[in-house]
Amino acid sequence: MLIRYGYEITLTCPQPTALICLLSVHRDRAGDIRAPEVVFTNPDAPSSTYVDLFGNTCRRLVAPQGTTMIWGDAIIEDDGLIDPADFLAQEIAVPDLPDDCLVYLMGSRYCETDKLSQTAWDLFGSLQPGWSRVQAICDFVHDHIKFDYLQARSTRTAFEAYEEKVGVCRDFAHLALTFCRCLNIPARYINGHLGDIGVPVVDPMDFSAWIEVYLDGEWRTFDPRNNIPRIGRILVARGRDAADIPLVNSFGPHSLDHFRVWTYEVEDLTRG
Repeated sequence: MLIRYGYEITLTCPQPTALICLLSVHRDRAGDIRAPEVVFTNPDAPSSTYVDLFGNTCRRLVAPQGTTMIWGDAIIEDDGLIDPADFLAQEIAVPDLPDDCLVYLMGSRYCETDKLSQTAWDLFGSLQPGWSRVQAICDFVHDHIKFDYLQARSTRTAFEAYEEKVGVCRDFAHLALTFCRCLNIPARYINGHLGDIGVPVVDPMDFSAWIEVYLDGEWRTFDPRNNIPRIGRILVARGRDAADIPLVNSFGPHSLDHFRVWTYEVEDLTRG
């Protein structure tokens, strides 16, 4: 399966402003790219890329004073299968975890393990450890939070999402991964493209957030927002939470004027 994906973002800056953008596909999927990403800005702003400490591709540029449009587009090959599941996957005891997993057990900007630890153990501590317990967490979060774009808030934390019972996909992800961490299960936050492939079209396309959980020596995909296996996830960035991987990090004031995302299946490599 070939999937075309891309974005168009328009910002207005009152002065020349440095930006770091995490909008390109993660290097773990670089081998699947079939039509390389084309990126341009209007007006033209030279840019460069680097890889951050989580392995994400970051683009640096300086937006001039006024309005700047950032546009990117690529085609990737996907296996066309739904998210894999291993219902027998087991949790790994903390002393046996790889060193690089330990950071994903700890609290972070939007994931207050200290505030939710007792709640996590009260809700899920008696359940059978492993895949089924993580799925129970996702089931709870899916049912507990009401999805509402109009009540999105960029500063909402996992604890606040639990208390307010409302949010968007990032809030579902933050709460689920916080519960996992409270139970000593490594979990990390994911940004990416998820088109409406194989499911009814409900909302305007947007970047999506889901989680990866470390079970039986592998990072496994879970999605508390949708909570069903999906086709065609395109990984963009990983981090401890949304603070690590904002789509656009602005080192100065700006306003977001326009935002558009596309993700859909295509028959060939034509971009027309």
